[in-house]
Amino acid sequence: MKKLSVVLLSLVTAFSCSSDQSTADAFDGEVILSGKIENPREGLILLEEFTDEGVVVRDTISLDAQSSFELPVAIKEPTFFSFNLYGERQITLALFASDIKLTVDASEGGDYTVEGSTDTEYVKQIDDVMQRYQETINELNTEYYEAMSQKDEEQMKAIQARGLASDKAKNDELVKVIKDMDGSFSAIYALQHLNTREYFGFLDTLSADLVKNYPNSKYTIRLREQIDNMRALSFGQVAPEIALPNPEGDTLRLSDYRGSYVMIDFWAAWCRPCRAENPNVVRLYEKYHDKGFEVFGVSLDRGKPEWVKAIADDGLTWPQVSDLQYFNSQAAATYKVDAIPATFLLDPEGKIIAKDLRGPALEAKLAELFGE
Repeated sequence: MKKLSVVLLSLVTAFSCSSDQSTADAFDGEVILSGKIENPREGLILLEEFTDEGVVVRDTISLDAQSSFELPVAIKEPTFFSFNLYGERQITLALFASDIKLTVDASEGGDYTVEGSTDTEYVKQIDDVMQRYQETINELNTEYYEAMSQKDEEQMKAIQARGLASDKAKNDELVKVIKDMDGSFSAIYALQHLNTREYFGFLDTLSADLVKNYPNSKYTIRLREQIDNMRALSFGQVAPEIALPNPEGDTLRLSDYRGSYVMIDFWAAWCRPCRAENPNVVRLYEKYHDKGFEVFGVSLDRGKPEWVKAIADDGLTWPQVSDLQYFNSQAAATYKVDAIPATFLLDPEGKIIAKDLRGPALEAKLAELFGE
């Protein structure tokens, strides 16, 4: 489960570049947005801009007798806009240095085409990837709840494994799309859908290249600063200390568990995916604890009674800590956790060796570590 955040806006303020520097140098500060709406109907069509302050309406688009439109858009740098059709459908546009022609079928389920803007074509590729992924996840969710209603744990595990495989395939495809963009700033749009912790090395290289190409850009500098902040959580780094109270009020420290393989488990009583995963972690903890496996639970709950009850109900016998600050938790901030469940697996020296393992993936990793 993920806390509410405007991911795209944070990325827009962190990253800006152009795939063609010579074109950017000659850019006159205006893009012509034109196109046609097929099967139009009554309602507002708005052009909205993603800004630091939020989504801001830039203009209202009027159609002529042929349902066509043309609108000059003044911009200073690569920017994302939303083509808001009747308040029911939003098409993301990546605008900079190239005029763009947009043809939209306004009927239910209608598609759209882009001409003139390679950057926006890349955005559409990303949307297509995410649409296919979402359709798969919707099907898996339906199957999962059916299996859960029948208490078929084996089927539930199998569906979880398929979900993890689908997520990895989606991330891998997004990385390929970004690499094929050849420096287009549309990569920003893809990053909101990418597991940044898992693909840190890729992002590190990407941000370094952008800083070289745009050394004076505040956006690329800011992105590089964010990547540097993430470096402390990359593979091979010693995990930052966590020192928080357990339910009894005693302060426990993550570093006290050096010498074991430790999984930091960010969870909460209110998080259904976390609670669904707990039986799997309990089973693996019982299997490998005596061989050197420890779990360090960090709750993002707000209330102690709910937290303590969930620990008891789920049979969690490993160390548990929390400052009961939800996503404002000190530990969540340190580990850049904005969605749970989230896990970090540490080796006996306290170095990060894996992230976000659960279900069959966690079981396979532990079997590998303990020689099974």
